[in-house]
Amino acid sequence: MAYKITDECISCGACEAECPVSCISAGDDVYVIDADSCIDCGNCANVCPVGAPQGE
Repeated sequence: MAYKITDECISCGACEAECPVSCISAGDDVYVIDADSCIDCGNCANVCPVGAPQGE
């Protein structure tokens, strides 16, 4: 299961730098995760200051 970034995202970019497969990118309002590339490692959730990345 891939992670998804919720609307809680504050676009700080902390998650993008921690992704080992580079599947996180800046979207229009919040960062987005490419579900097809996500390996469900949880690194993004571990560094997010607002808990925006959530496992599906």
